[in-house]
Amino acid sequence: MALDTTPTVFKKMVEIKGDRVALRKKAYGIWQDITWKEYYDRALWVASALVSLGLEKGECVSIIGDNCPEWVIIDMGIQCTGGVAVGVYATNAWQQVEYVIENSESRFFFVENEEQLDKWLHFREKTPFLKKVIVWDLEGLRQFKDPMVMTYDEILELGKQVRDREPEVIEKRMDDIQPEDVCMLIYTSGTTGPPKGAMLTHRNLTWMGRAITADVSLKEKDEVMSFLPLCHIFEQLFSVLGHMTRGFIVNFVETPETVSDNMIEISPTVGYAVPRIWEKYYSFIIIRMSDATWFKKAVFHTALKIGRKRASLKMDFKPMPRPLEWLYQCAYFIVFRKLKKRLGFDRLHLAISGAAPISHDVLLFFQSIGVNLIEGYGQTEGTGVTCVSRVDRVKFGTVGPPLSGIEVKIAEDGEILVKSPGVFKGYFKNPEATSETLKNGWLHSGDMGELDEEGHLKITDRKKDIIVTSGGKNITPQYIENKLKFSPFINDAVVIGDRKKFLTCLIMIDEDNVVKFAQDTKIQFSTYKDLTMNPEIINLIQDEVDKVNDTLARVEQVKKFKILPKKLYEEDGEVTPTMKVKRKYVNEAFADLIASMYQRG
Repeated sequence: MALDTTPTVFKKMVEIKGDRVALRKKAYGIWQDITWKEYYDRALWVASALVSLGLEKGECVSIIGDNCPEWVIIDMGIQCTGGVAVGVYATNAWQQVEYVIENSESRFFFVENEEQLDKWLHFREKTPFLKKVIVWDLEGLRQFKDPMVMTYDEILELGKQVRDREPEVIEKRMDDIQPEDVCMLIYTSGTTGPPKGAMLTHRNLTWMGRAITADVSLKEKDEVMSFLPLCHIFEQLFSVLGHMTRGFIVNFVETPETVSDNMIEISPTVGYAVPRIWEKYYSFIIIRMSDATWFKKAVFHTALKIGRKRASLKMDFKPMPRPLEWLYQCAYFIVFRKLKKRLGFDRLHLAISGAAPISHDVLLFFQSIGVNLIEGYGQTEGTGVTCVSRVDRVKFGTVGPPLSGIEVKIAEDGEILVKSPGVFKGYFKNPEATSETLKNGWLHSGDMGELDEEGHLKITDRKKDIIVTSGGKNITPQYIENKLKFSPFINDAVVIGDRKKFLTCLIMIDEDNVVKFAQDTKIQFSTYKDLTMNPEIINLIQDEVDKVNDTLARVEQVKKFKILPKKLYEEDGEVTPTMKVKRKYVNEAFADLIASMYQRG
């Protein structure tokens, strides 16, 4: 059996694992297990029901909801029919949901609960091609009746009856699937326009499942915690692709708000998150240590100094002096071991940051305390991963070498070009955008970078974000922004200066840490806006900016900054689901604030 379609890989893993645990979820305070056989049976019941209701091969089915076993069961059920699974962000407004449903021409729509069902009710008249809407959490909907709406339990029961009566129907569908068939649409975050549906094939997904698990050494005995959006390729790499390739256990968080608590309960062996999550953990540790006794502070900072010295040598591939290694082991036993346990990191043998660039300082910090944090780089169009640092081969300032089987080259203008079996088929119903991104078999990433003598890739910035000052100097804002975000008081930053005489910056404060600072120093404020306009808070941020400026060349230094007077929300289209600020939106929405920094006087 060739393992080049997701159903064949899935089926093979079920044959190997059978009654062993595949998925875990918490219900009524107790963690409950779902075996591989149960997972497979439910996925095929979903598949059989969809086929009986009229789903044709190649047609789309959308899913919206938070991470849970039902999400991945439905996902695999769709793919087993030869259909195309389309994830929708649970935080999307109904207009954004309508766009995805309409653009993908989805025939069925699986929704988690009443909140998500309400979104469909806003546009139901505009999507006549939808055959059914299926709900899996019925809280508040027990009395709701609508001929278009079915429950998840009804779908499972229908599928079970169809499969018992005609098991060959779904088996034939699975056998008819070809490696080059599209099985997933992942919509980009739409930072520069309407979201585009990236078409990923069975070959893309199965190849990436094998490649990523081999190169970062994921094992069948591992456990992961699923909490990033399942409609993003980063979460799919672990909760679906890596899972069905290696057979490790996926634990689902209770809610997006319980991630920290569930991390401590689960204590996964492999952790992965976007940079903002790792930055929040870092700032949490630093702020908590600021409240410690002088003795604990002294011990922690001494241990951290030892850890940083050791990590710096490792990340530069330099030999490790025995006395330093001995001192580090002592520091680890006395300080870092306990710290990791309190965070739920005590079993982590691997941690990965992806989906956006991470500050080198944050990476160094976690390496220093014994968390083996590595960085990966890629995009949806390449099925998630292009380069990744290898365990114990993390090179400072790079995202590591290409994944095995991937070819990377740098174009004359500095753009990163990629060729691999993971490169997508194109954008759904968008040949123009496809032709701009795929040229002669090469994926044009839109990122700028450099390859060093050892083949490690260094990302410099997004091509469209490069700043050219009025003096003709090229500046990469991402590098400066990452340095600023290392501050526990700065949540995000947007550096500005294209065709300007000097650089300025819009800063989003870390509310939790700045509020704590205000309380500790008796600063009075009533609203978030009041807090951002307080002179002492402005001075606090100025000190953080000055620290970063001291590490930069004169042309890179931020001469002026403004604190944004409001928080940015994904629901308002201000940040992406992976917590990246939409630079275009910020530049337009706060044009007056930016202009004020360039006024004389």
